[in-house]
Amino acid sequence: MNSVLGGLTSSTGGALLFLSLAATLEVLGDSFFQSGLHRATGLARILPFITGAVALVLYGVMVNLPRLNFGKLLGVYVAFIFLVAQIVAWLRFSEVPTPRILLGGFFILVGGAIIGLGRIP
Repeated sequence: MNSVLGGLTSSTGGALLFLSLAATLEVLGDSFFQSGLHRATGLARILPFITGAVALVLYGVMVNLPRLNFGKLLGVYVAFIFLVAQIVAWLRFSEVPTPRILLGGFFILVGGAIIGLGRIP
């Protein structure tokens, strides 16, 4: 199994797939905690907390599977997490990104692309 994962994550496409899955797990985990803290009371908080904890543990595994330079890996990951966070905020909490968020996000995405593509000449 480990050799299969290593083969998948050693390619650029595989690493990007794992980073996008990790970003999805992290954002969903955080959103479950937010739901448990601010949108539920009493025993109804237990399920969002457990679901969030499981998602965050899985995120920790997924983000570290690709064998990339750690700094480069997390630099590219920031771009993924921004995209997924905006999608989840929109779909789960009806939060539409403001022009300021979109502008700042553009710079995050450009930064992630620069980090992922190599050095600036």
